[in-house]
Amino acid sequence: MHLRKVIAAVLIPFAAAVLVGLVVLWPGGAPAHERTGVGFDRQTQDATVTKVVEVSCKEAGASGVPPTGDTSTAEGSSAVQQENGTCKRATIRVDSGDDKGRTFTEIVQPDQSRQLHEGQKVVVAYEPSAPKDLQYSVTDVNRRLPMALLAGIFAVAVVVVGRLRGVMALISLAISFMVLNFFILPAILQGSNPLVVAVVGASAIMLIALYLCHGLSARTSVAVLGTLISLLLIGILGSVFIDWAALTGNTDDNTGLIHGLYPTIDMSGLLLAGIIIGSLGVLDDVTVTQTSAVWELHEANPSMGWRGLYRAGIRIGRDHIASVVNTLVLAYAGAALPLLLLFSIAQSSVGTVANSELVAEEIVRTLVGSIGLVASVPVTTALAALVVSADRPGTEPALEASAVPARGGRGRRRKR
Repeated sequence: MHLRKVIAAVLIPFAAAVLVGLVVLWPGGAPAHERTGVGFDRQTQDATVTKVVEVSCKEAGASGVPPTGDTSTAEGSSAVQQENGTCKRATIRVDSGDDKGRTFTEIVQPDQSRQLHEGQKVVVAYEPSAPKDLQYSVTDVNRRLPMALLAGIFAVAVVVVGRLRGVMALISLAISFMVLNFFILPAILQGSNPLVVAVVGASAIMLIALYLCHGLSARTSVAVLGTLISLLLIGILGSVFIDWAALTGNTDDNTGLIHGLYPTIDMSGLLLAGIIIGSLGVLDDVTVTQTSAVWELHEANPSMGWRGLYRAGIRIGRDHIASVVNTLVLAYAGAALPLLLLFSIAQSSVGTVANSELVAEEIVRTLVGSIGLVASVPVTTALAALVVSADRPGTEPALEASAVPARGGRGRRRKR
């Protein structure tokens, strides 16, 4: 009971501080800006491909042969092949916006990666300053239906397997996205410190997700405390090594566009915020699993002391660490696979690849997150062992067991 009071004395003020942080930093929406027409910062509308006919690329004027006539280069040779090939002229109808019903044509070259077909749903970009016949252009395929169907299959699978816990997990996932979209992102765009915003937002997500999915109990509170300590370690390590490695956080077109639109945003702070938020999901998994393992070990053998519980929990945690760290590294490697492929084509050395800022960011992100994950296992296991071993046999564990309905409609008889 004394340990539970100590945990409550830590977590209640922490939850109050998170609530105050949400109120103080709440942005009230992202600031408006003039659209640049670059990348994602474009006006887009839904459209449908109504007709596709084959035409000669030379007739359509889509050959792109160099004015000098030089065909010795790869670009020149490809242009000649396109000139002699067959292109497609697609007629696209705009289905949304002020110009709903308007049609335009677009030439699709034979070597183009995205080939259009009749009846296909697409997304078109709109540039009002361009000449009227060039204001619309196809920018992407409309993938909303398959994405929505896949999300539905995911939700059904979670509910069927997880039942009530699955429903709570989906609700917490929705709340997490709401915190991300309505608080974290707009607050950063409003000019608030990205690190402070990420800490407050991630803490709110952690409290809501863990208590909603696993209930208000000492077991969940221990997992919350272990996650909080690990996030603090990740924040400190991330801040130190991002500064030491001189990582700017401005390494690609998207971050460059963000910096151009909002120069006041601290891009290195944004990088650290991403590390904290990205590590939170895996940390929740590790801390909850370790806490549950220690609680189950205590239920199986109530006479086991905290040292025995800690040793048994750590043995489980070692297996968890090995799999989770490997998963984290492979996840980041998979995301950066095209970049790594480019370095492989250039036959760059490992040192050169690791020293480039693009890869160095991923290395720092992976290693800092992995250190936090590794540290969360002994920290959470020790806290759980201390709390659960302080219970007297036959008191709270027995009450918890009686409060849980029997599974499968049958009671479970224990040997005495």
